[in-house]
Amino acid sequence: MLTFLLVFVGANIVMAERLSVNADIANIRSGPDTDDAVIWQVERYHPLKVVKKQGSWCLFVDFEGDRGWIYSALLAETKTIIVKNDKCNVRSGPGTDNDIRFTVDRGVPFKVLEEKGEWLHVVHADGDQGWIHRSLVW
Repeated sequence: MLTFLLVFVGANIVMAERLSVNADIANIRSGPDTDDAVIWQVERYHPLKVVKKQGSWCLFVDFEGDRGWIYSALLAETKTIIVKNDKCNVRSGPGTDNDIRFTVDRGVPFKVLEEKGEWLHVVHADGDQGWIHRSLVW
């Protein structure tokens, strides 16, 4: 029985896949069909953890624990992050001794370009880029 549980739990962990939105704006729906209600929208690079696939649709959980359905063609395997703090400084280099280029709010997604220690070089869909500390993102 223990072996069965380990295999079953392990299979569920493997199924959870981190993907990101690859469209300027994507509808998040209440179910796996275009007839289901749009419950919110997300922008390019929004990271999602896919927990179930049904046909061409993916059920996911996001950084806040919210769940929804997204059409799988709108997703990519691009490495992305999303700001989890209320405010986050984006710096000119990897370290607090570098200038602050701009500040972003919670929920802003970025594509990861490079990693240097605990720092991530990121770019937003609008082209703005800089460095964010790993502890500030999901």
